Amino acid sequence: MKLILLRHGQSQWNAKNLFTGWIDVDLSEKGKNEAKRAGELLKEASLFPNICYTSYLKRAIHTAQIALNLLNWEHIDIIKSWKLNERHYGNWQGKNKDEVKAEYGEELFMAVRRGYDTPPPPIEPTDEDYEKRLPVDKKYENIGYHPKSESLKDTRERVVEYFFEEIVPSLLVYDSVMIAAHGNSLRALIMFLEKIEPQEVSKIEIPTGVPIVYELDSELKIKDKKVYID
Repeated sequence: MKLILLRHGQSQWNAKNLFTGWIDVDLSEKGKNEAKRAGELLKEASLFPNICYTSYLKRAIHTAQIALNLLNWEHIDIIKSWKLNERHYGNWQGKNKDEVKAEYGEELFMAVRRGYDTPPPPIEPTDEDYEKRLPVDKKYENIGYHPKSESLKDTRERVVEYFFEEIVPSLLVYDSVMIAAHGNSLRALIMFLEKIEPQEVSKIEIPTGVPIVYELDSELKIKDKKVYID
């Protein structure tokens, strides 16, 4: 069974060095080109997924669409779930990363960004620019989950839950599955697949627009891993 992981290309807020989280920001031009290159790399490797999963966020959705277009492989189903969303960055969403580091200090900044169980400060309705940084979005009205911030641990719980609910059954049926998602939702899944301990999670680096392909056996043990990078 092949599991293809693809982190979305650079977003417009990535380019501005802003925390994005659940804010629905689209790809930058560089991000669109990264998604195209991901499709080219998949084509060169003859990797054609039979089904694709992505988040509710357009930067991941559009990455999947662009990559599949380059493969001439747009007939497959693309299933979307909020459980594959980026982690919720709480009060830091929409803020400049350098300014956040200066305000909160490098220790907390790195504990949140690269640690496992430290969430950013929660966002509250009394916060400045609350509506700008956490706009009301009708697509989340009925999901029953409305975080004010998330640690990587919180993100892992929903991602791994969805992996067993939906993706593992698809792997057993379709054999080749692609997930186009985000830095932290994919870090959470890689942590699970590779049995990486929380104290080692800071070492996981996932480049944008680079396919990571796992060959798994029927017990989800890794037989092979390839990273398709120029």
